[in-house]
This record gives sequence, C-alpha cells and structure tokens, in this order.
Amino acid sequence: MLMRTDPFREMDRIVQQLSGTSGTWLKPSVMPMDAYREADEYVIAFDLPGVSTEAIDIDVERNMLTVRAERRPVAKADSVKLELSERPLGVFSRQIVLADTLDTERIQADYDAGVLTLRIPIAERAKPRKISIGGETGRKQISG
Repeated sequence: MLMRTDPFREMDRIVQQLSGTSGTWLKPSVMPMDAYREADEYVIAFDLPGVSTEAIDIDVERNMLTVRAERRPVAKADSVKLELSERPLGVFSRQIVLADTLDTERIQADYDAGVLTLRIPIAERAKPRKISIGGETGRKQISG
C-alpha cells in the first residue's frame, strides 16, 4: 500500500481532470521542450517519458512543425488493483513555426531516454558568406 505524503495532491489531480488542464485523447496537452542553436543547426528537445517511438508522429507542412505523441495506460491483469495513478495519459502535441532560414528537408529525429531530439540544419542560403566585388580589370588614366 502506498502512503500519500501530500494531502492536496489528490485534490489537485481532481481539479486538473475537471478543468481539462491534463492531456486527454480529445484535448491534447502541451509537452515540455527546450530549443537552442548548436553550430549550424537548431535543436529542439521534447520530454516524452514512457512513450514508445511508434506512438510519436512528426510532420512538417510548409514551415509548421507538428509533434504529436500518445501515452496509453499499461495493460494490467484483472487481479491488479490500481492504488495510485499520477502519470498523465493521453495525447500530447506541440506546433512550432519554423523560420524560412531552416532546411526542413533534412530534419533528423532521435529518441533516447524519453527525450525526442530534432536537429534542423540552417539552410545554405541563410549562412553568412563573402561577396566579391567585381569591376574593371584595368585602370584608366584621365589626361588632360
């Protein structure tokens, strides 16, 4: 038997369920993420603990990146009685508008230890480059 040490935790869980702030299959909740630039690519990391790779869907349409994941309840035997359930279940979703300077054709996705990491390279056209100055090859002298 598990003992609860926080008497308000159960009340918070009930308020979340009634207010709809926790994720459900009808109303997805937002998944936490970090985003940063590393050299010539942007990195976005999403927390998705307990989600299998088969339950993660990543789409890019134009510049809109959509990540959707689903955490289902673990199948239990009939003799198992659930004592406490605090891990959120349901659908988690996040949409991010990507800049035109990113190469959406070469996005790489990795999933390790409950973290989905997307690496999005910066497009070649957006990288800094030197512009050479063209002009006349010879000098002309004005005489007068």
